[in-house]
Amino acid sequence: MNEAKKNAGGAGSGFARIEIMMGMKKLTPLLKKLSTAGITGVTVFQALGCGIQHGSYEYTPEETTDIQLLPKTCLLIICEQEAVADLVELLKLELYTGHIGDGKIFISGIDNIIRIRTGEEGGEALRRSDIG
Repeated sequence: MNEAKKNAGGAGSGFARIEIMMGMKKLTPLLKKLSTAGITGVTVFQALGCGIQHGSYEYTPEETTDIQLLPKTCLLIICEQEAVADLVELLKLELYTGHIGDGKIFISGIDNIIRIRTGEEGGEALRRSDIG
């Protein structure tokens, strides 16, 4: 079984939270690809951060102790658990360059979703509703 699908989901809500930490350059093409794939909701954060290389763009054998924060983009997507494996494959294909800094994908479960305006919960809170 695919690791992404196996590890996604919370207390039976049927939804997963996918966070993608990536470089800023791939944002526009990725958003186009997600739209084509039917993803209707994405939240984007601009951030500064670094990974195990402490902000170096390429791996060097010497251990770098100084942290250099690099510009990053964080995408947050909530989707149905059944869509996680396909979405992760799309993300991996679109973001892969083979170089340090391609990013990370984090998958966690969602216990519940509540639309504040209407009180709808679960899947109904994610679906388009009449404004009124």
